[in-house]
Amino acid sequence: MKKVIIDVDTGIDDAIGLCLAVQSGQADIVGITTVNGNTSLEQATVNTTKVMKLLGREDVAIVKGANRPLLRDPHFEVSVHGNDGIGGALKEMEIVVNEDGFAPDFIIEQAAKYKGELTIILLAPMTNMALAIRKEPRLKDWVKELVIMGGAVSSPGNITPTAEYNIFIDPEAAKIVLHAGIPITLVGLDVTRQTLLTEADIERMNAGAVRDFVQESTTHYMNRHFQLTGNRACAMHDPLAVGVALDKSLVRTELHYVDVETKSDLCDGQTVCDFKGWLKKEPNVNVCVEVDRDRFIETLVDTLGR
Repeated sequence: MKKVIIDVDTGIDDAIGLCLAVQSGQADIVGITTVNGNTSLEQATVNTTKVMKLLGREDVAIVKGANRPLLRDPHFEVSVHGNDGIGGALKEMEIVVNEDGFAPDFIIEQAAKYKGELTIILLAPMTNMALAIRKEPRLKDWVKELVIMGGAVSSPGNITPTAEYNIFIDPEAAKIVLHAGIPITLVGLDVTRQTLLTEADIERMNAGAVRDFVQESTTHYMNRHFQLTGNRACAMHDPLAVGVALDKSLVRTELHYVDVETKSDLCDGQTVCDFKGWLKKEPNVNVCVEVDRDRFIETLVDTLGR
């Protein structure tokens, strides 16, 4: 099994990504780190704790991280994920939240412990990872790979005309991570927008607690997508990144130089991909450019229904 840390700001698709990682049986989850993003750090940690309890994996360490971006103010996405981040699901569940540790330190400790083995799946603004890299530059030699849900290299943004949400919330952190020298696979809107989950897909899942959670939590998410597009579905952004971390054959990638805009009124948070090599810089990111949408959704439906 692949040793992974999953970094989340647990909204609806983060939660489904966690379900996929656990239910797949292919991920040895050495820990989950939480960060400010879709919702507050506190709410993201509560949501993560609830999802892992639902999955019967209360043994997995959940460690809180940064409560705000490196330089900017927080910005929560209530219109997509609801006031609690997971569309009101699991609201009656009682939990105890772990208050020990700090996520960047945890990342460093686990990377040192599992040198060359650890894949870190980043499903949120990259504040925790950036803080870890700034504290311990040797992470570039210790971490096997980063799989990042973020960016839009040739697709429009989803929070501004040019920027994807995770990058936009903390572009300075994203810039640090992309230039850290760690192997990176970037799973951006260019492919995640194609992975739409429908109500019919959920109905095909085997009955159980996970399907019930997916059905309840995605109602709000699908309503928002319907308002914007007229199509009742929701994109599996974070689950696709988890899927790619476990099975690279789901996507086709190209190696390019990618940077992040941090000083533009119009294009702040844009991921700039040098497809033509104009900048004459060493490629630093494996960019996902195609996805086998049907196979991924079938895998998701089958796995969540186990």
